[in-house]
Amino acid sequence: MDDTDMERTENVWRSLCLQMPSAYEDHPFGPGATVFKVAGRDRANGKLFALLMHLHGELLLNLKCEPALADQQRSEHPQITPGYHMNKKHWNSVRVGLDEQTMRELIEDSYDLVVDGMPNRDKDVIRRTW
Repeated sequence: MDDTDMERTENVWRSLCLQMPSAYEDHPFGPGATVFKVAGRDRANGKLFALLMHLHGELLLNLKCEPALADQQRSEHPQITPGYHMNKKHWNSVRVGLDEQTMRELIEDSYDLVVDGMPNRDKDVIRRTW
């Protein structure tokens, strides 16, 4: 994959993440990693649902996953592996090669898991943006 293709894929993944209600990007780890968070009442308490990074020249997107599905996804798609620098039970790393619809579904699942774990007051604020 050349730099143009990698940049295009990165832009698609970024766009898919930012399409989620109340989602925003942050760079708490510096410019080499983009964190996508969702926030309800207070952006200072935003919760991470995706982490986009370049690792050894490869593009990775870490996404939260139901533990029961994580192994299944990893066995079905060679592009999905246990989450790099994350809890391997709850996070997957996705590499380039999956179609956009599959990526959208994986991102939505990660987002939904994170929102489901938020306080009801925050969920209500997020739902109003749908």
